[in-house]
Amino acid sequence: MNGEGSLASGASGAGGLHAERSDIKVRFNNVSMHYGDVEVVRDVSFDIAEGEFVSLVGPSGCGKTTMMNMLAGFVRPTSGDVLLEGVPVSGPGPDRGVMFQEYGVFPWLTVEKNIRFGLDLAIKRHVSRTERQAITEKYMRLMRLGDFRDAWPKNLSGGMRQRLALARAYAANPHFLLMDEPFGALDAQTRSDMHELLHQILQAERKTALLITHSVEEAIYLSSRVLVISARPSRIVERIDIPFGFPRDKSLLDSGEFIALRSHLREQVMKQYAEQQALR
Repeated sequence: MNGEGSLASGASGAGGLHAERSDIKVRFNNVSMHYGDVEVVRDVSFDIAEGEFVSLVGPSGCGKTTMMNMLAGFVRPTSGDVLLEGVPVSGPGPDRGVMFQEYGVFPWLTVEKNIRFGLDLAIKRHVSRTERQAITEKYMRLMRLGDFRDAWPKNLSGGMRQRLALARAYAANPHFLLMDEPFGALDAQTRSDMHELLHQILQAERKTALLITHSVEEAIYLSSRVLVISARPSRIVERIDIPFGFPRDKSLLDSGEFIALRSHLREQVMKQYAEQQALR
């Protein structure tokens, strides 16, 4: 567990302020963001390397989503740089797939057409019709949606709609997956099922991912690294390299090391929650 003090004094590697390595996918470099007179993000720096799964945890309204939106290209920082593969992010792009808590599917398209949507865009027309259909079939199979190819989203359960959103995001073959509380509205069993599906697909495809979540258990279980975000304005108060290898299974949740790390993270998040409440 690394706090900002130890990092500032020279910690290196993926958990450091800037990792000196050749596989850096994303870099936040002294990023700040203001909305009018409100300071939302203050001087945030961190890297995400190729194949890493990084989670941001912190109180509601602290600026986590703003950081994700800067990487997605929906907003630009007031100062500092957000770099994707060394290039400043200037807007949305097909190299980033985004999943939101709200079911991000098109209600006017069937399951099959939702998954194929990104592949049918002009930018993907170099992919043959046969290949597009093969990719669509692959993700329907992986997400266990093959029996519902002609169904409308309104006829799917919440878990199935999130599986559909994940399938659509992955079918377009983004380099980077951005997820903002994608499982927050699901019941506990469906959420656990989504964790296992996400693990499987991440291991198979080696995608780089950023997750925003309020569940410290979810963050630890899914991630290679967790960043604890302060009350507004967002700063990184702790960076934790998760000590468990991949693949993982649910027996990990009952291990003493997992329980101790979960307790520590909850304590840190609750401290920031109390500070955030004092701002209101």
